[in-house]
Amino acid sequence: MLQGQQSWLFENKPVIIGSASIGGPFEAQGNLAADFDLLHDDLWLGQDSYEKAEKKLLEQACETAIKKAGVKKEDIQVFLSGDLINQIISSSFTARTLGIPYFGLYGACSSSMEGLTLASLMVDSRFAKLALAATSSHNAASEKQYRYPTEYGAQKPPTAQWTVTGAGAVVVAQQGQGPRVTSATIGRVVDMGLSDPFNMGAAMAPAAVDTLEAHFRDLNVSAADYDLIATGDLGKIGYRIAADLLAKHGIDIPEEKLTDCGMLIYKDTQPVLAGGSGCACAATTTYGHFFKRMRKGELKKILVVATGALLSPMSYQQKETIPCIAHAVAIEM
Repeated sequence: MLQGQQSWLFENKPVIIGSASIGGPFEAQGNLAADFDLLHDDLWLGQDSYEKAEKKLLEQACETAIKKAGVKKEDIQVFLSGDLINQIISSSFTARTLGIPYFGLYGACSSSMEGLTLASLMVDSRFAKLALAATSSHNAASEKQYRYPTEYGAQKPPTAQWTVTGAGAVVVAQQGQGPRVTSATIGRVVDMGLSDPFNMGAAMAPAAVDTLEAHFRDLNVSAADYDLIATGDLGKIGYRIAADLLAKHGIDIPEEKLTDCGMLIYKDTQPVLAGGSGCACAATTTYGHFFKRMRKGELKKILVVATGALLSPMSYQQKETIPCIAHAVAIEM
């Protein structure tokens, strides 16, 4: 049901009956290593390209989520997925493997909550009994596409972020046990004129604030209604900008309640500069770490605001600025 201008209220509260979080070697050294279902010690995952390795990550996340949900892939009516590789080939090739009816999505690093929102809509409206939503990213594959191949050894400024190697997936159902999706706010494209691909956090911060403002307005809620509010991958730079903008907009979110997945996933001793990023950043942190805390009873209701920078190598080379978006999903136990 539409609430306000850009928010949806899910009357039947679709339930996440299975979730999975898969990570790579750098994630295995991070703060949240214990919250992954599977961690790899090799960026290649036994494949002959980084792109094929990312596909394997996504396939493993989907297969693990399906297994944990206690269903068969033949029982699932729709698969929604997106990634960062050209023409979202990781998602499309995974859909080829799964054989589930498929919608390919592109929201850059906001793809996890975009997919979860649409999966919840389909289940809530009875167009699907079971929906699978997933996303992935790979550090070396993303570096090669958007910036420079890792082997090139290019230096980066302190504002740059480290793309998470991993994948996350959820199975959404009409009934069952698990966290429930209660509402979502669809983001608008926000472009503040930034064009530096090494400063994604600053570019995405205004989009996160815009979506948070819409969520609170449309649903008549506030930060007090949530135990935790997490942005997707603003990193240290974007997080500070978002906090300042929220204060200027009169939105009070206590510092202990507002966090960022890109700041949580890695340790301060790891060379990640401003923090983590990538489609898998919000996905693995939410489907692994946050859900684990919810199952322990530490968190009852959370709001995840996944952020995405909608640039391409072509748009950057043509001197375009960076349009950004953020999608918010409220989840309660």
